[in-house]
Amino acid sequence: MRMLDSSLIYGDLTYQLNAVFFTVHNELGRYCSEKQYADRIAQELRNRNIPFQREYVLPPLFEGEQPGRHRVDFLIADVVVVECKVKRMLERSDYDQVLRYLGVLNCKLGMLVNFRQRTLTPRRVLNSSAPIHVSAYPHHLHDKSVSSVS
Repeated sequence: MRMLDSSLIYGDLTYQLNAVFFTVHNELGRYCSEKQYADRIAQELRNRNIPFQREYVLPPLFEGEQPGRHRVDFLIADVVVVECKVKRMLERSDYDQVLRYLGVLNCKLGMLVNFRQRTLTPRRVLNSSAPIHVSAYPHHLHDKSVSSVS
């Protein structure tokens, strides 16, 4: 029986996402391209019936900005932003990128995953100013810790 920390935001969903990330990392190893990891993640999300949008286009942030300039790797169930990286080490700018995406989408949680690491350690990134979106959260992935939030 798995034990989840009931205080985790979208705990059940992120548990499932971590399973996807570890499956992909174990299968493909550390040296594929970001697009290859994303292709395999998309396939695994479909296999597990987890709703997602790939390369979700963010709206322009200011007048005159080219549309389609910024894309989120994955928007999961309309509530979690996932950014995939393939680099030696994550940098502050990677976290800032996820925070920027969370702010634009008004999402509470992002996950930053660096597939180049020997030991995969997905990082949770929180947007403290965003609400937890209960109504957008799919029923089959519903988490009891989220249901008590008003």
